[in-house]
Amino acid sequence: MRCVDATLLVSLSGAGPRTLHRCAELAEQLDARGVALSMLFTPSAEDGSPRVAEWMRERVGGGDAVLLHGYDHRIRAEFASLPAHEARLRLIAAGAALDRAGLRTTAFAPPRWRVSRGTLEALRNHGFRLCADLSTVRDLTTGEVARARVQGFGSQHQRTETVRCFALVLSAARAARRGGLVRLGVDARDLRRPGRRQAFLDAVDVALENGAASRTYVTALPARLAAAP
Repeated sequence: MRCVDATLLVSLSGAGPRTLHRCAELAEQLDARGVALSMLFTPSAEDGSPRVAEWMRERVGGGDAVLLHGYDHRIRAEFASLPAHEARLRLIAAGAALDRAGLRTTAFAPPRWRVSRGTLEALRNHGFRLCADLSTVRDLTTGEVARARVQGFGSQHQRTETVRCFALVLSAARAARRGGLVRLGVDARDLRRPGRRQAFLDAVDVALENGAASRTYVTALPARLAAAP
């Protein structure tokens, strides 16, 4: 028996001109299920192309959300160890690029889901309201935290594709039955693999079947949620 109704958060990263058609197909399949999409945007990567930015603007108009996903993905885990002043400079540059793309957001998801204390400080000072890392979703305004790990193919370490796909679906079902947050994340590169694409949709379906209600990160601030048990 769940103590807290489950909330489903679905995120997509790595959208680019070469993967946009697959991203659009996934978004349409989520639309058919009544599931909102949180799109992770990196201005200096392929995400920043005019075609991708236009698609994201259209999706936001339909109820999806954008999260800033770092600035330069050539730097591995870009915000994982930055002090506050360096994080602030990168956030300023990323914010200017967001403006040029016609996008706005006060939500942040660091590359590789790893964030430093200095980055959290810089985010607060720069007007961001939310930061989603690997295991927590933080309301930067109130300080409240909801704890739930992102479930995706990148976080699995099993050797075979079949086991990785099964583990994702099983994790989604377990998290939904517990209540709280169910966080599912997929990279656009995974959508090239039919098995992974179907497993991701299966994970969405099993979360819905177990009572999870779809939200975006922007509309599911921890202050409006009870933390998962």
